[in-house]
Amino acid sequence: MDPTHPDAVVWRNRAFLVFDRVSVPVAVCDVYGAVQLANPAMAAECGTTPGRLRGRDVLELFRPQEATQVDRIAEALRLRHRSRYQVSVRWRAPDGAERYGELTADPVSDTVEETPALLVMLRVLGEREPSTGTPPTRVTAMEARVLALLASGATTAQAARETDLTVDGVNYHLRRLSARWAASNRTELVARAYALGVLAPGVWPPRPAAASVATDDPDGPE
Repeated sequence: MDPTHPDAVVWRNRAFLVFDRVSVPVAVCDVYGAVQLANPAMAAECGTTPGRLRGRDVLELFRPQEATQVDRIAEALRLRHRSRYQVSVRWRAPDGAERYGELTADPVSDTVEETPALLVMLRVLGEREPSTGTPPTRVTAMEARVLALLASGATTAQAARETDLTVDGVNYHLRRLSARWAASNRTELVARAYALGVLAPGVWPPRPAAASVATDDPDGPE
C-alpha cells in the first residue's frame, strides 16, 4: 500500500498509538543499536522521555552481562540471519536501584534484502536495592580538576591538554572515579560529583569544592 494513501496513514497512526500505550518497554533501533523510536515505558526505565532516547546506544543504556552475546548477534546480523536474539543486561533505575533483565531483539524489514531494523523489548527480572553506604567524597587534586573540566563541557582531548596528561591518563582517572561512585557514564559521573559536594554548586566555570580535595589518594596505593 502506498504510504501516502489515507488508509495507510490511519493505520500508521493507530500503530503509533498502540506503541505508546503498551506497558512493556519497547524501542526500535537501527542495526547498530541506535534508538530510533522508544515508547514511554522504555523511557521510564532510563528516567527520561522518549525523544531524549533517540540516537542513544541501547547497549549503553542497558549494559550486557556477557560481551560474547553481543558479538554473536552482530555476526548473525552481518550474515542477515533473521532469528530472535536475547541479551542479559543490567542497568541503573531512576531510583538508584540496580536492575537486571533481558533484552529481546527481533530484526524487522519489509523485504529480506533490506537492512533490518531491530524491534527491542525489555523484560525486567529483578533488582538490587541501592547501597546505603556513602561513596567516598574526597578526590585527588587531579581528579577534581578533571571533573571540573568535564562539567564545563570539555572533551577528553581538551581535558588532557589543560591538565598536561595524555588522553589515556584522563581516561584512567575517569575510570577510577566511575568505579568508585558506580557511575555508568560521564553525565552521571558529573551529577554525582555535584551531589556529593566534590564540585562547588552555583559557580561557573565549574570548580572543585575546597573541602573535597584530599592530600593523598582516596583509593590508597595500587
